[in-house]
Amino acid sequence: MGSSHRQAVILGYDAVCALGTRFPDAWEKALNGDSGIGPLTRFPMDDNFPVRIAGEIESIEDLDYPFLNPRERAKWTSPIFKHAMLTTSRAIARSGIEITPDIAPRTAITYSSALGGLDAALEADRRLVKENRLPKPFTNLNACINMVGGKVSILTGATGPITATISACATGSTSMIIGAMFIEQGLCDVAICGAVDFALVPAIIAGFATMNGTFYPKPGENVPPQAASRPFSSNRRGFVVSEGAGAVILAAREFAQSWGLRYQVALAGWGMTSDAHHVVAPHLPTVTRCMELSLAHAGIAPSAVSSINAHATSTQVGDKVEYDALCAVFGKKIPPVTANKSMMGHAMGASSAIETIFAVQGMIGGKIPPTINYDPDPDMVFDCVTDNARCLDQPYVLKNAFGFGGCNACIVLQKC
Repeated sequence: MGSSHRQAVILGYDAVCALGTRFPDAWEKALNGDSGIGPLTRFPMDDNFPVRIAGEIESIEDLDYPFLNPRERAKWTSPIFKHAMLTTSRAIARSGIEITPDIAPRTAITYSSALGGLDAALEADRRLVKENRLPKPFTNLNACINMVGGKVSILTGATGPITATISACATGSTSMIIGAMFIEQGLCDVAICGAVDFALVPAIIAGFATMNGTFYPKPGENVPPQAASRPFSSNRRGFVVSEGAGAVILAAREFAQSWGLRYQVALAGWGMTSDAHHVVAPHLPTVTRCMELSLAHAGIAPSAVSSINAHATSTQVGDKVEYDALCAVFGKKIPPVTANKSMMGHAMGASSAIETIFAVQGMIGGKIPPTINYDPDPDMVFDCVTDNARCLDQPYVLKNAFGFGGCNACIVLQKC
């Protein structure tokens, strides 16, 4: 892709996750190796409920934004909307761009969600069954996944191309790739990208548990919540469900330059593949090809990659396939790898957006957050950044994301 004037550069970004609702605070905690995982408190449960821990986000309702007033919250009950709009507002403020009537038609929206407002639909169903009361008027609107982008469009005034890039846990990365494609093809100059997911809903969490995805301790084992998420570790035992949102504002390089907007990182290349293999288990050949495609699109050799921000959910099969793919692409020279889910859990489709933001911040500051709870697996030998943050200049970073249904998305970030 090189120095194309239609290359997408990152103007601004913001994230909320289990490490904090202010990104600077969350970043500092990540560098310190803190954990945002704790007891699951989102809803009452009996002793038989299979999941007891989660990555919960603190309340944002004391912040001064119009979309957080009581009237709006009463209509938009799913937390995905207020968090999508919060991160978008902050990311735009950080970018320095003003979406004026002249810019609005050239501003795309790809902000999306993997699960959407399922919580609103489930609550309406319970209300109908238990109380024989009809759903509230905004129930279906809350449940529409594309409404996340719709609300972001209304908030910002952006009237360019809009789409919901639903691709399971790769949703955030796919959102940025589609936004960059729109820019590359000349369909827009700016793209509001990102993803939000709030999956701490009884039926959803229990569903992940029954498919053996969530963390499960050994019989009689007493594990502190902070020690449960263990990417690439010999004792990994499933992912920790968490909440989160991340917004990334992309723009064409020439647009940013002409408007005097500052940028420090670009999307140098990307790859997307479909496994056509299994509903949840990743497939080595197509995962490998996805990484290779992203490097080829960026026009770089594997040796140019400085570090890798891994998908790494802490599942036995998933982590091993990602490692094997890294070996296939990089041989015995796998760059330093970090796994952010060790600290903030798995925020579904939002994870890849949040983790990309962490990777970008690390490139700008020359630091890589550690992977906590790491116990080396003898079957996966590589340089996992652990214990402490590592200082490292990172001209290129590879960000991996893989989702249910075999949705793979890899992005190469370039320091400008």
